Amino acid sequence: MTNPLHTAIEYLKGVGPSRGELLRKELNIHKYGDLMNLFPNRYIDRTRYYKINELQDTTAEVQIIGKIINIKTVEFGKNQKRLIASFIDETGQMELTWFQGVKWIRESLKLNEVYVIFGKVADYKSQYSMAHPEMELLEEHKASLRSAMQPVYPSTEKLTQRGITNRVVNKAMQQLFLEINGQFIETLPIYILEQLKLISKNDAMFNIHFPKSQELLAKAQFRLKFEELFFIQLQLITKNLIRKHKIKGHPFDKVGDNFTNFYNNHLPFELTNAQKRVLKEIRNDMGSNAQMNRLLQGDVGSGKTIVALMSMLLAKDNGFQSCLMAPTEILANQHFIGLSELAKNLNITIKILTGSTKTSERKIIHEALENGTLDILIGTHALLEDKVKFQNLGLAVIDEQHRFGVEQRSKLWKKNEIPPHILVMTATPIPRTLAMSLYGDLDISVIDELPPGRKPIQTVHRYDSNRLKVWKFLKDEIAKGRQIYIVYPLIQESEKMDYKDLMDGYESISRDFPLPQYSISIVHGKMKPAEKEAEMQRFVAGKTNIMVATTVIEVGVNVANASVMVIESAERFGLSQLHQLRGRVGRGAEQSYCILMTGFKLSVDSKTRLETMCKTNDGFEIAEVDLKIRGPGDILGTQQSGILNLQIADLVRDRDILILAREYAMKLLKDDAAMIKPEHKKMRELFIEMSAKKNIWNYIS
Repeated sequence: MTNPLHTAIEYLKGVGPSRGELLRKELNIHKYGDLMNLFPNRYIDRTRYYKINELQDTTAEVQIIGKIINIKTVEFGKNQKRLIASFIDETGQMELTWFQGVKWIRESLKLNEVYVIFGKVADYKSQYSMAHPEMELLEEHKASLRSAMQPVYPSTEKLTQRGITNRVVNKAMQQLFLEINGQFIETLPIYILEQLKLISKNDAMFNIHFPKSQELLAKAQFRLKFEELFFIQLQLITKNLIRKHKIKGHPFDKVGDNFTNFYNNHLPFELTNAQKRVLKEIRNDMGSNAQMNRLLQGDVGSGKTIVALMSMLLAKDNGFQSCLMAPTEILANQHFIGLSELAKNLNITIKILTGSTKTSERKIIHEALENGTLDILIGTHALLEDKVKFQNLGLAVIDEQHRFGVEQRSKLWKKNEIPPHILVMTATPIPRTLAMSLYGDLDISVIDELPPGRKPIQTVHRYDSNRLKVWKFLKDEIAKGRQIYIVYPLIQESEKMDYKDLMDGYESISRDFPLPQYSISIVHGKMKPAEKEAEMQRFVAGKTNIMVATTVIEVGVNVANASVMVIESAERFGLSQLHQLRGRVGRGAEQSYCILMTGFKLSVDSKTRLETMCKTNDGFEIAEVDLKIRGPGDILGTQQSGILNLQIADLVRDRDILILAREYAMKLLKDDAAMIKPEHKKMRELFIEMSAKKNIWNYIS
């Protein structure tokens, strides 16, 4: 028997081809099952009926039972009409008004019939009125499947304009439930339902759309949120287990001379406790027989590089080579300079390979890689080329992972018979709940302390009207020999506008900071890579005092002498972006500053972002606030958000349910990793289907 939930949406009574097309485009609803999983945003409590003499002038929506005794059309303005109806119950009289669809509404209204009206009431000239009320004849109202708690569904402007109102969606949902008639397959094992006292799938689906009471609604929401998060965790943990069982790693069981010599004699500073803890986790991973797959999180400047180097020294002690891949040439160069400096007293060879490495140099690198005399290779995507062959690659470090796709990571795996250990580093702090959901298949380490001697960056918010004072401050800093970044937002849709912003800004800065006393670099997306590189290098070498740029500098410029970051139109940036940008200063021992410039008009979210930036330098605290403001999908950029098309759970609000779901998923897989026990049969079928698809809800139904 075919599953009715796979039926195309236009076949549902009351939908048809044109509405079906709109629902496809606007809400991605293709089949019955998609509509079924369109969960309400909120609910309106319609358990109470008001009398006209009980009405108050509030923003609450109320429902009243009464009759229309009179209808008139009134002209106002130029060729505009409004419809006014007098509505009464046994306690008083009020007005109903319509400004649109006047002709059609007038024809459909019936005098002296009992209606239930619903909407917001306003007090107009000491008489209550309700504009564009929802109306239903009392008989229909009693007969409808609709519950007293009324669902409000997600919508778009276009749907409302084209007449697909909340009421239309509600009607379609009622029709759908009549057709499906409780044929939902139970997806969770009975013992989980019993242990957690969860309601059945049928009850949950019914009560999420037509809740009989607040209590049943809460039970339905809990059950469905748990289910969604549970299946995502099953997927992630299974991936991790399969990798650990199937994918053997190189056991690095020796801690040899390179590691101990560096640790005892050449450490530039005492490691923080966080760095020691992370190194221990990495050593345990690489010492086991399984392949390491670890995510290392740490704020800009927290000392991830030294952890990466020490992991590479372990590889060298065990007779293996390492590589480090970065998303840009600038960043790769920076790692090369940093690691070469740290390892200068050790007997190891480090080379760099990027798009601009000369052919003659490439040849030498390829040979040294293949004969094993090259220990560490640093580079960009160039490392992935087939020509790059290692004698025995044991460890691959990937910096700023979200810039690389999964395919690129897997190319690195193939650089050895047994895949190398993988260490992924990121300076984008990811809140724990999000990391559990996104990188559940990676083990996670966090460096949450800054090295001693770093001064926290001072962040202030200034309005455009204070620009003169800000410019004076910049001149004073330049006089002390410091350098400055001035960053403009870049938002793709309006590149022309952004480019204009940047060029206007550049011109006015050039007037305020004239040659020969000041010199300015400029970097933006329309420049060729070689031009960008040249401008960056001028700034790095100290030939220019000011770098005017769009956000291309967000990842990877390390100029210890740059002590001030000015961010123009700071309200147009997201929190994590602001935090990343700020991390470009404060690289030296001097006090550094970040100045957030905005106009006076700010939204509530913008104010929250700016206040958070001024209040804290802690990347994880910032990431938590960011998650609350933006939700998970946006934080990680487009490549990563696919798995998180959450339909009902919310990673911020439902953190506890996520932890519970992960616990249960782990317990189940520990006990029955292949899900072959009879009680897991249905779940296993679903799981196999889901694993091939992006959105789990098409299957959970």
